[in-house]
Amino acid sequence: MYLTAQNKLDGNAVGISDEVITLEILSPDVCDLTLIDLPGITRVPVHGQPEDIGDQVKNIILRYITKSQTIILVVVPCNADIATTEALRMAQDVDPEGYRTLAVLTKPDLIDRGAEIDVLDIVQGKVNPLSKGYIIVRCRGQSDINNKIPLSKAMEMEMHFFRNHSYFSSLLKDGKASIQCLAYNLTKELIDPIKKSLPYLIEQIQTKLLIAQREIKNYNQGPPLEEEKMEHFLSEIIIKFSDQINELCITGHSKDRNIFALLRPEFKKWDTYLRGTEVLFTVRVYGMIDKYNEKHRGRELLTFNDFCKFESIIKDHVAALQEPAIATLKHVREIVQNVFRDICYSSFNQYPPLRHIVSKMINDIQSSQEAKVEERIKEFIDIEQLVFTQDKILQEKLNVSDIPQKTGMDSCGENLYGDDDTIFNSKGCALLDTRYLVPDKLILYHEIIYQRFTDYVPMLIILFMLKDAAKILQHQMLELRNGADVVKLLKEDSEQGRRRADLKQRLELLTQAQKLIAHVSPEQSTPVTTMETTPKHSVVAVRPMEAILKPPVPMSTESTPAQEPSPKSVPESLQTSAPESTPESIPAAPEGISAAPEDIPDSAPRQFLKPWRAIQTQPLSQFL
Repeated sequence: MYLTAQNKLDGNAVGISDEVITLEILSPDVCDLTLIDLPGITRVPVHGQPEDIGDQVKNIILRYITKSQTIILVVVPCNADIATTEALRMAQDVDPEGYRTLAVLTKPDLIDRGAEIDVLDIVQGKVNPLSKGYIIVRCRGQSDINNKIPLSKAMEMEMHFFRNHSYFSSLLKDGKASIQCLAYNLTKELIDPIKKSLPYLIEQIQTKLLIAQREIKNYNQGPPLEEEKMEHFLSEIIIKFSDQINELCITGHSKDRNIFALLRPEFKKWDTYLRGTEVLFTVRVYGMIDKYNEKHRGRELLTFNDFCKFESIIKDHVAALQEPAIATLKHVREIVQNVFRDICYSSFNQYPPLRHIVSKMINDIQSSQEAKVEERIKEFIDIEQLVFTQDKILQEKLNVSDIPQKTGMDSCGENLYGDDDTIFNSKGCALLDTRYLVPDKLILYHEIIYQRFTDYVPMLIILFMLKDAAKILQHQMLELRNGADVVKLLKEDSEQGRRRADLKQRLELLTQAQKLIAHVSPEQSTPVTTMETTPKHSVVAVRPMEAILKPPVPMSTESTPAQEPSPKSVPESLQTSAPESTPESIPAAPEGISAAPEDIPDSAPRQFLKPWRAIQTQPLSQFL
């Protein structure tokens, strides 16, 4: 598998590629770790390799080990001259103080007799001291791997080797020998910064958890998966929608606004327009009086007036009000329809088919109601052209006007009123029946027209476009449930469903992480996690020079590091802690340089450690 991926990236030649080959292993018996196996250090290109192969390898290695949060593992054989080892030199170049460098010596069983003292001096820091020191390990050889010797057996063989070695047994007692010792030291190195970051991590999880909880409220819970439950769910959301429409009609409230507050400016414009027509109406009337004999007098005798001529002015004036009244209707229709549609979108936003049907239903109802109102307006225009009002209403207008004073009726001693003393009798009417008073009397009638129009048109529009439209919509929504394709109507928008699923998974992960961290005390060797503000580590290995001359041996399943599991596997990894020791999870240490840089795939380093179970196996930064 490893060779196949390698050949696919770089062919069958012996070149290198800076692309990472990802091999993912999921198991409850292995630690959570990302292991980056880098090409071995080489100086002289072999057949088929580019001339700058050495520079390419160094650039790749430096890209990982220069990170300030990197723990560098310098892995060299015991039988090599450590003072001249290029791996150590590269580590010292990027970490001159040695605070991030830990040396791992391998192949202690292959050193020449008599060289054991030199190796002891190196491990004890007498030759080239390092802040983090040296650890010596005995890995499986190629023959062990070919013979499929398990790691547990290999570790037993390693412990037996060190216990019975005449020189190196003391290193085992000092905690400077064996893979288990290496695991312990790496654990200690990596756990300390994690402990420091836990309080901040807990705060971040809590903050992101609250944000996710608020955000998921915008997506509701979604429809049930069982078709038999969908019909009841559809009824519930339809009834909820109908209740909002009903509330809109009764109180006008819709979310943070009131529909009547939106309609009132339109009706005010209508009223202002009507008021403005009085001036034009007065001008036309006075114009007719001034030119009556020249332009308007018919067969009537001199000094007589024809009422039909004055009536025509009123009819023309009323007819001209039809167009602005219909314009007001259209403006109100737009406002009401938009408010209805907003309620529709907020109620059915995650169900595009249902939203489309209801939106079309609203449009159709509004169009139908608009046609009815327009017809009523035209009828009302025709009615107003009859030029009629009750005598009592016009008499009230005359009483509060200055017309009686102009004729001297106030000083007249005769009885000018009828039997009920409220309306002028024939004598009183005769005193007012003069052409020069016609403009004043028509203006009084214009006031009556104004009052009827300024109230009637808004009331007509509200009744049909809001009240009746809401009732029709509620009725049609209830009928929509009968025989409807419920599955089709409740089909969710793919983005909405995906977003809700992501939020649910985020909530689940954050909640589980919060519960697990709550049980972690600072004294414990806490599970390892990563996030954007905490150190991130991965283990990176570079093969030795001779390894580059031949295809690398694929790592066995039990020793191959696991990269980040898919999100679906995360919850399982959150459930319990792993056993205290699982030898199968600890690999043979590679030779060359190893590093645990901060930003190489976001996963905590645990492959060379005791099998601590991670709080989660993919970085919380993906959810934070």
